[in-house]
Amino acid sequence: QVQLVESGGGLVQPGGSLRLSCVASGSAFSFYTMAWYRQAPGNGRELVAAITSGGSTNYVDSVSGRFTISRDNAKNTVYLQMNSLKPEDTAVYYCNARLDLRNYWGKGTLVTVSS
Repeated sequence: QVQLVESGGGLVQPGGSLRLSCVASGSAFSFYTMAWYRQAPGNGRELVAAITSGGSTNYVDSVSGRFTISRDNAKNTVYLQMNSLKPEDTAVYYCNARLDLRNYWGKGTLVTVSS
């Protein structure tokens, strides 16, 4: 069983930056594909960025060049650095860990981009 705890959300002005963190409990963190999803009001949950155990990354087109996902296996932590934030980035951001049939979610952290 893996528990995921996100932090780092908050209110930021357009053009600003935030860094989200997700700490995972349990062992074998380095084997998991880690990802960040988001869900805006009235919308479904969408994949924002993912990083494999080998360090390969992928991003949804709308954040490519602005967001960076990274991981620190020694700290059981995955990060999402978000730059040049836009109002449309406003959402609850969820951390996800996936390995084979195992799939775990955090409770989410709210990011609000507004002036």
